[in-house]
Amino acid sequence: MPALYTRFSGGSIGRLAGLSDGVFAIAMTLLVLELHVPVMEAVHHQGPVWEGGALGAEQELWHALALLAPKLLAYVMSFLTLGIFWVGQQTQLNQFERADRHLTWIHLAFLAAVSLMPFSTALLGEYIEYRLALAVYWLDLLLLGAMLLASITYGHRAGLLKADVDRDTRLAHRRRIIGYQGLYAVAVALSVINTYVSIVLIVLLQLNSAVAPRAWRLSSF
Repeated sequence: MPALYTRFSGGSIGRLAGLSDGVFAIAMTLLVLELHVPVMEAVHHQGPVWEGGALGAEQELWHALALLAPKLLAYVMSFLTLGIFWVGQQTQLNQFERADRHLTWIHLAFLAAVSLMPFSTALLGEYIEYRLALAVYWLDLLLLGAMLLASITYGHRAGLLKADVDRDTRLAHRRRIIGYQGLYAVAVALSVINTYVSIVLIVLLQLNSAVAPRAWRLSSF
């Protein structure tokens, strides 16, 4: 029988990891493009500070920077998000002996969600008090988690994992993904109170994921 292309396509874990690094690097760089240097009206300083001029300009700059706070908060949250999911994906890829075309397309779908992060971040930064903007951001988080869960589940069923990846390791991956996705959903649900409550809780969850303090109950995820 003639060889089928689908049997040997998309089999390189190394190339998949390399592509992922590039997509993450671009997405993380694009996040900062939403942070623009404030543009103020020109102030010509003609006398001592207490007579006007420079003091007024300084206050205007502080005010302009304060207006950037929502976008800065969204940037910090998304940079943490991408960092966490990059670590999560690389950890998974290290568990695979090989890939196939199905696993490759699962991770391409994951990277599609990564590439959407600058858009969902910009939307949230611009409309941070709107629940719809937060919901769009959360859907991006949900897609990222769903694709990583699909990856480890499919990899096990297809026999793509390394021989030393035991059941406890697989369950650790699943527990972390499902646990945090559930907590993200709870955080977003709290937007009925205020979107800032949801965002602060998401950031705290991300910090817990990144730092993994042993003293916290969530360190078991």
